[in-house]
Amino acid sequence: MKVAIAYPPFSSEKGIPLLSQNRQFQWFHRPTYIYPVVPACAATLARNAGHDVLWLDGIAGRMSEQEFVSRINSAAPDVIMLEAKTPVIKAYWSWIDRLKKEAPSTRIALVGDHVTALPEESFKNCAVDYVLTGGDYDFLLLNLLDHLSNHRALEKGIWYRDGKDVRSTGRFELDHDLRKLPRIDRELTQWRLYSVMNGNFRRTPGTYIMSGRDCWHGKCTFCSWTTLYPGFRSRDPEDVVNEIGELIEKWKVREIMDDTGSFPVGEWLNTFCELMIQRGYNRRVTMDCNMRFGRLTYDNFKLMKKAGFRFVLFGLESANQATLDRLNKNLKVEQIVEGAEAACRAGLDVHVTVMFGYPWEDREDIERTVKLARELLAKGVAYTLQVTLVVPYPGTPLFAETDREGLLMTRDWDEFDMRRAVMKTAASEEEIKAAIRKVYRGFVQPRAIWNRLLHTRHPLDDMRFYWRGALSLAGHLRDFSS
Repeated sequence: MKVAIAYPPFSSEKGIPLLSQNRQFQWFHRPTYIYPVVPACAATLARNAGHDVLWLDGIAGRMSEQEFVSRINSAAPDVIMLEAKTPVIKAYWSWIDRLKKEAPSTRIALVGDHVTALPEESFKNCAVDYVLTGGDYDFLLLNLLDHLSNHRALEKGIWYRDGKDVRSTGRFELDHDLRKLPRIDRELTQWRLYSVMNGNFRRTPGTYIMSGRDCWHGKCTFCSWTTLYPGFRSRDPEDVVNEIGELIEKWKVREIMDDTGSFPVGEWLNTFCELMIQRGYNRRVTMDCNMRFGRLTYDNFKLMKKAGFRFVLFGLESANQATLDRLNKNLKVEQIVEGAEAACRAGLDVHVTVMFGYPWEDREDIERTVKLARELLAKGVAYTLQVTLVVPYPGTPLFAETDREGLLMTRDWDEFDMRRAVMKTAASEEEIKAAIRKVYRGFVQPRAIWNRLLHTRHPLDDMRFYWRGALSLAGHLRDFSS
C-alpha cells in the first residue's frame, strides 16, 4: 500500500507552529523544528514491511498549501497519517475534509495526545477514517496497513467508522517491544529538514533519538504525553549506542538530542555512559537529554559529561513548593538549585523550563519564580531556559482539575496555544506575559553574558549558537508581547 506520513502547512499571523513530536505546542516567529522520532519509526516500519512510504512535512519543508496538496495528489496514497495537537486540531479537521474531497477513497488516520484524549470528537467534526490512540502509533499504523491489505485483526487502541457508527477496539495497550524497532531510515524521513533550526543544538547538524517511552516519573499533571504513555519502557543501552555510532559514521551528526521524557537512570545510565566512552563516541558527538531534578548526584553528572553529554534539560516549572506539589512533581524547591549547581559544576549546560499562569499563583508567587530563573541565569547555573504559559491539555489531570473546578475560560482549542491564558488566574494575563518577558530579558544581564563568554570553548560553533540564541530571544519577546 501507499502511505503518507504528513504535516500539512499552516498559514497564520501567529507564526510557524512547533508541531512535530512536541509536548507543549507553540507558535514561533522564528521557526524551530523537532525531528519526530515516533512518526519516523512508523515510516520505517511501514517501508520495511513492503509499503510505499511518502514523508511529507509541509511545515519543516516550508511548503505552500497548493504544493502540499499537489504532492499528495501526485502520490495518491491509500492512507495518510497525521500527527495532531490541541491548538491545531480544528485546522486539521478542515485539512482532512479538503483531502477527502480531493481523494474520497484515501483513508486518513489521526494520531497524537489530543485525539487520544478525545477520539470521538474528530469523527463528529470531520471525515477522518481512523484514530490511533496511545503513543505506540508507529506499531498501530503498521497493524492498520496490515488490516487494510491482509484483513488482519485490528489491535486495541484503534477507533474507526462502521457505517454511520464509530467503534473502538478498546483501550490502547503499551505492550510493544521497543527492542524490535528497526533503525530509523533517516533518508526516507528527511532528517536534514530538522538538523539546524533547533534551539537545542549548539553544533550542527543535529538530530533526535529516543531511548525510551516516555518518562519514568510520568505523573506531572500538566504533561500531555502522560496521555500517550502511562508507563515507561526503554530500549537496551547497547542498541542506543549502536544507533549513535551509525549517526556518527553514516550521517556525520555532531549533536544528538534524546527526546525520552526523562533519560533512563541507574544501571542503564551507567552502562550507556561506559559504552560511549569505550567506543570513543564521547569525543565525536555531543549528547543532550531530558532529566528530572532530585535524582542524579554530582558523580552521575560527571560521568555523563565524560560520556559526551553537553546539555541537560530540567523542568523547573515554578519556584513555589505548593505549585510543585500540586503538579505532582515530587520535587523540592531546594533540589532545583542543588541539581542545577551540581550539573553545572560537572561541566554540563543546564536548560530549565519555566511556566506561568497557574490558576492558584498570585503576583508574589510569580515574582518568586521570576527571581529564581533570573538568578540561575545570572550565576551561569542555567545556561538556557524556556518560558511558557501553562496550558491544560485535554487528557491531562490538570485539564480534568480545572474543568471540574470551573477554571477553564474557553473550550475553543485554537486558544490553547500558549499565547493567552485559558484558565482563570489570580494575576492578569498582562502581568503573566510581563513576567515571561522579564525572565527572557535575564539573558542580557551583565553577569549572565559574562558567564556565557566564560563557557565559550569552540568559538565558531559557539558564536553561531549565540547568534541563533539572540534571534530566538527576540522572537520569544515578540511571541509574548502585550
